[in-house]
Amino acid sequence: MERRRVVASSVAEQLVEVLRQAGVERVYGVVGDSLNPVVDAIRRTEGISWVHVRNEEAGAFAAAAEAELTGRLAVCAGSCGPGNTHLIQGLYDAQRSGLPVLALASHIPSAQIGTGFFQETHPERVFVDCSGFCEMVSSPAQLPRLLRVAVQHALGARGVSVLVFPGDVAALPAARPTGSGAFLTEHGVLTPPPAQVSQLARLLNEARKVALFAGAGVRGAHAEVMELARTLLAPVGHSLRGKEWIQYDNPYDVGMSGLLGYGACHEALHEADLVLLLGTDFPYDSFLPQARTVQIDHDATRLGRRTPLELAVHGDVGATLRAVLPQLRPRSDRSFLDGLLAKHLKALESVVGAYTKDIAGHLPIHPEYAAAMLDEVAAEDAVFTVDTGMNNVWAARYLTPNGRRRVIGSFLHGSMANALPHAIGAQLAEPGRQVVSMSGDGGIGMLLGELLTLAKYQLPVKTVVFNNGVLGMIKLEMLVSGYPEAEIDNGTVDYAAIAAAAGVRGWRVTEPRQVREVLAEALEHPGPALVDLVTDPNALSIPPHITAAQLKGFALAAGKTVLSGGVGRMIDLARSNLRNIPRP
Repeated sequence: MERRRVVASSVAEQLVEVLRQAGVERVYGVVGDSLNPVVDAIRRTEGISWVHVRNEEAGAFAAAAEAELTGRLAVCAGSCGPGNTHLIQGLYDAQRSGLPVLALASHIPSAQIGTGFFQETHPERVFVDCSGFCEMVSSPAQLPRLLRVAVQHALGARGVSVLVFPGDVAALPAARPTGSGAFLTEHGVLTPPPAQVSQLARLLNEARKVALFAGAGVRGAHAEVMELARTLLAPVGHSLRGKEWIQYDNPYDVGMSGLLGYGACHEALHEADLVLLLGTDFPYDSFLPQARTVQIDHDATRLGRRTPLELAVHGDVGATLRAVLPQLRPRSDRSFLDGLLAKHLKALESVVGAYTKDIAGHLPIHPEYAAAMLDEVAAEDAVFTVDTGMNNVWAARYLTPNGRRRVIGSFLHGSMANALPHAIGAQLAEPGRQVVSMSGDGGIGMLLGELLTLAKYQLPVKTVVFNNGVLGMIKLEMLVSGYPEAEIDNGTVDYAAIAAAAGVRGWRVTEPRQVREVLAEALEHPGPALVDLVTDPNALSIPPHITAAQLKGFALAAGKTVLSGGVGRMIDLARSNLRNIPRP
């Protein structure tokens, strides 16, 4: 049937028309009876399509990745009862990551609400905790206004909106004209009050040793942060979410702090006279010095909630630094910076032997080696989606940012199985771009059905499975808590064979010497592909600093077989930085 732009005559058609006005091109979900009016309206409307995932959770993750890459509204949907409750995991992830996602949660027939009807839930209650806006349409007269409010709330607050509607209401005639209206397309830039800028300048000028710690909020402010580091001769560390925006072209880099940390970042933060937090809501307060700290953030609710502050600065990072830089006195004493750059290099080099020794003959494959090879052969503008767990470690330590690559993960919600559905949304949002899912065997096993989604749409996602046969991060938790390993075995599974059966080209790699060649071949494959890498289950990781309390309570690992830092191309970068850092 030829698709056409409909004139909204039903509530469902009105919903779809407003979505089109908001620039929405697709809706991720699983078709169900209470959603049928909406799905049919999508079928008949130009410019928008339904993406049939195998689990609504995957649909929510896919929408989150699309919103992450484009900055625009992305939409997922779930039918009444179990259909929309499956959305929750992905919506929590999107809400905590600050992504504009709208969820359409259909409900049971309106006359049956409150009677304990088949599949009855109360979505207007269920979704409150994972959204910033959650309201129910009980009458056609509420539209299109309520949907416009939901869309604007998602875009304005950078979070999740949920619109609940009974399926029978969606099929009713529209009560009001749809009309048209503009939605937010670009946020304003927040500059802090002049008094805060002056206070910030005073504290920075008075401190002898300043350390900078950057989060995702430094996006778009790379040049300003580098100018600040040059002026103050300050080392620059970063969180996992800040890595892609600040580590590249950075001669002041001292690595990452936190549970997945490496290098000299921890030392920098604890040895400095003043720590400047730049656009980060870093959650692990035990890694922060809890003193001598200034924080800059555009979200005033985040200021001071991780550490006591000497000064809270409410503003965008770039705008704030542009305002304060003219008031700063350039430094000439390089001892603090040079000392930390040397410590950073030593921390990286200390694990070179463990990383390089007998690699060609080591079985199973070192996951570090596989991640480094993937980093080498992947495109310079690749999008990597990363499963929670040990894959976070390998991505943090071996993927080299350059200002064009993206790394997407469930870095705040920490959900398993996010990588493959994130890759689906990323690939649909950027069809001409290389998208690589770094999947753990535990993660891919949880939402394995999404391989069928890749095959159905022939999405050229490349899924690289780090298959160590265990739940690696849980193994670490058991190690550090003193528990014996139990129920972490995923079994011996040939994911390449499963992929082939699903219609996805698959390779299984057990020999290290094959890793680079097979990865390169898979990345060149024109359609969906999966590489199953059989990796060492004993290759674990600890951060550069551990306290007794952290050993007891967190997945930090222990034992003589554990690696303790990051290597790969970062060593070359650290050596270059120490030799070639710009001189005043």
